[in-house]
Amino acid sequence: MAGREKPQQIADELRALIVSGELTEGDSLGHEPDLVERFGVSRPSLREALRILEAEGLISVVRGLRGGVVVHEPDQRMTARTAALVLQARNVSLADVYDARSIIEPAAVRAVASLPARGRKTAVAELRRLVGEQVEVIEDPEAFGQANARFHARLVELAGNQTLGIVAEMLNEIVARAVTAVSQESPERDSVATRRRGIRSQERLVGLVEAGDVAGAEEHWRAHMAVVGRVMLGQQATTVIDLMDHY
Repeated sequence: MAGREKPQQIADELRALIVSGELTEGDSLGHEPDLVERFGVSRPSLREALRILEAEGLISVVRGLRGGVVVHEPDQRMTARTAALVLQARNVSLADVYDARSIIEPAAVRAVASLPARGRKTAVAELRRLVGEQVEVIEDPEAFGQANARFHARLVELAGNQTLGIVAEMLNEIVARAVTAVSQESPERDSVATRRRGIRSQERLVGLVEAGDVAGAEEHWRAHMAVVGRVMLGQQATTVIDLMDHY
């Protein structure tokens, strides 16, 4: 591996194996000595490369005899954490992030409600299942938050644009963590009654999509997002992104 001693180059090679799918979630790269031999590099260079990938969330280094270097696939948490750092550095408010989600989701609803009857039927069945998952855990704020995030993420994915789906996942992750932080500080904002109202609104949305009421579904969801933003974020909406303690 002559000429490839630089840690960044080692990290690039390992990263390429992960993002290409040659290495998948939970795969072991072995221990440091194995990797030093495999890549023909010095231990300091290897360790620096591993630190780069660990900071990116693509690997974790487990110490001990049964440890080693374990691979992690990229996910929305990694994207959200990076985005949150950039947003914080630019003094972006939570309201700004939520507004972005409030623009994306009604547009996605319009696309889903516009699907042909068969596609719409499949989407409705999936959305109803996701609503049901929230009902099952309505008494548990943390579990409900995760189930609610899955509903929002899938709603955008069903519109059929993968890039938009990834952006929505990132925004959902940031907003969900902000809501968690707010609900811990102000529990009254995240009561069971509030969750039930949200679920009723989701059920109304699903009914409108099922009926193929494109304009009605889009308008309802735009209003839903506006109300939820005010209720869940409240005064925190104007604060700058500061979520690092919640990652």
